[in-house]
Amino acid sequence: MNRQVSDTFREEGLEILGEFEEALLELEERPTDGEGIDRVFRALHTLKGSGSMAGFEAVASFAHELETIFEMVRCGKIGVDRTLINITLASRDQFREMIDSASENAGDAQAVRQIIASLRKLAPAEGAAGKKGGLGKAASPAGEMETYRLRFRPDPGLFRRGINPLSLLHELGRMGECRSIAQSENVPSLENLDPEQCFLYWDIILTTDQGMDAIRDVFIFVEDAVEIRIELIDSDTLAEAEVEYKKLGEILVERGDLSIDDLQQVISERRRLGETLVASGLVSGTQIDSALLEQEQVRQARRRRQLIETASGIRVRSEKLDALVDLVGELVTVQARLSQHTASHNNAGLQLISEEVERLTWSLRDQVLGIRMLPIGTTFSRFRRLVRDLAEELGKNIELITEGAETELDKTVIEHLGDPLVHLIRNGIDHGLEMPQVRQAAGKGKKGRIWLSAAQAGANVLIEVRDDGRGLDRAAIRQRGIAQGLIGAEAEIGDRDLLNLIFLPGFSTASSVTSVSGRGVGMDVVKRAVEALRGSIEVQSRPGEGTTFQVLLPLTLAIIDGLLVRSATSFYILPLSAVEECVQLRRQEVTGNDRRLVRVRDEIVPYIRLREVFALPGEAPPIEQVAIVNADGQRFGLAVDAVIGGHQTVIKNLGRVFRDVAGLSGATLLGDGTVALILDLQAIIRRQEIFEKKAI
Repeated sequence: MNRQVSDTFREEGLEILGEFEEALLELEERPTDGEGIDRVFRALHTLKGSGSMAGFEAVASFAHELETIFEMVRCGKIGVDRTLINITLASRDQFREMIDSASENAGDAQAVRQIIASLRKLAPAEGAAGKKGGLGKAASPAGEMETYRLRFRPDPGLFRRGINPLSLLHELGRMGECRSIAQSENVPSLENLDPEQCFLYWDIILTTDQGMDAIRDVFIFVEDAVEIRIELIDSDTLAEAEVEYKKLGEILVERGDLSIDDLQQVISERRRLGETLVASGLVSGTQIDSALLEQEQVRQARRRRQLIETASGIRVRSEKLDALVDLVGELVTVQARLSQHTASHNNAGLQLISEEVERLTWSLRDQVLGIRMLPIGTTFSRFRRLVRDLAEELGKNIELITEGAETELDKTVIEHLGDPLVHLIRNGIDHGLEMPQVRQAAGKGKKGRIWLSAAQAGANVLIEVRDDGRGLDRAAIRQRGIAQGLIGAEAEIGDRDLLNLIFLPGFSTASSVTSVSGRGVGMDVVKRAVEALRGSIEVQSRPGEGTTFQVLLPLTLAIIDGLLVRSATSFYILPLSAVEECVQLRRQEVTGNDRRLVRVRDEIVPYIRLREVFALPGEAPPIEQVAIVNADGQRFGLAVDAVIGGHQTVIKNLGRVFRDVAGLSGATLLGDGTVALILDLQAIIRRQEIFEKKAI
């Protein structure tokens, strides 16, 4: 099998499994929802067809077994219960293993056999003894057999796409009594024959109880590479025939194959139009077939356009996208150099060119970064299974509520966000939510709730993980902190600092180690992961009401808008999204004994001198500039020698020498090649510990 085809299927297969799992979890909540059952069925059918075409026969065969069961569910022969959902979720995990495997037919064969055996126990006796290759032949709700005429005409280049039309014919054969005739009139002579092209087409008669939609689903993966016509041939009442013949006649007239007078004459005779036209010699049988094909294509055109509008796209490997972002970053740097060079030369023509390049560069930057943005719902959906399985393991009744799934975030941030959110959700389920009987005794509902929400906040995204459980036990946290030597037995500590102890390595209030928690390796991992994404995390908790974790993350990790400042001879970048305003600071304006407070419109704001943070040499100028920033929910000032202005900042990772320097998150190049360091405002706040000293 072509490696590219296999890799493409693996990517698509994982997306299908995500939809499959989400549909199953929703079906568990609403067992009688017909649309939910159809979602599961469509996901299985898509997985089967894609797997078969990509050479993953084991996946296709396994999916067929499940598809047969859910066809019985659609027909009302099998009810949706927890047993069915558990078995099907187990099959989803097995599908994942089979798709991830390096071999197209690898996987745990014993596990597959056990799942199939469990599925067959669910099937009714009359359906369990079906024909080979499936659990049984499921009937439609009406249970009526209908006969269809199909014309299947592949594109000549079908073989080059790795598609075998015989597999589609075999799929039709599984649906009922099927007879097919290969039409070879288009096959050229031997000397002109291209063995890599398909010259055959097929006329098929199919008797089945599964309906026209099920027949069309067989060809859903090759709609753009075949012409397919399906007609019901056992229902031709006079009224229906007249309507259909008129439409057919209009097509023939529009094509110039038939005159209006001849058409009206034949219609008035109330006879089958096609037979009459051919018998009269007015048009040929081929012309009739062509008109019928056109009629069918018109019907499908609107449906295809709708599919294109909702699902059109192109797959690009993430490595290519990352390389594109890097190139755009370099372009931004070059554009900054051009702007700086232009500013130092009094050349109006060059100035116009520079401004145009700047406009195009910014537009390109926004477009490329927009391509990297993905809805965070792609991450949220994976947690429904986590909550379900963990609730079952712990014997708790839990509902996951998600909000803001459409909020977009850079794909790199989303890729690194999964593990921190897993830890937070597991923490809320294990530590936060009480057992059903405890909740009921406390006057709460038996069902606990976990809220997972996202919302855009300027250039950042705010993610909240909240529960309505017991809240954090402050006494237990304090006792554990004293036992680990983190705080003194008589130490006075603020509520915020007390709660933040849970983020320290090895800290846990669990009395015993379980498969879920107790080792103290969860929350510190969360904090490190969030800070690695240049974000921050805060915790709030009320006894008996629950706990909320707030994670603030930047929209993108590649390029940010920054404020360029200077202290001594060094240049620094402040994230512009955190900067509120800039004010001047004169020495005589410093209030109260050099307590590092500055008055900003009748409000006292603490400030930090950047010179002192990084021990820069020299004296501060008589007039300093203070950038008022907001970080970690706190407002403070950062005193610098000069504010230079806005700067498009391409973020570069720091080398090993600066990696452990607190207060720095990266670096960038200025237009003249000078290095500017990007400040980590949250780390600076923690380093200075100024907020407990704030006073008016």
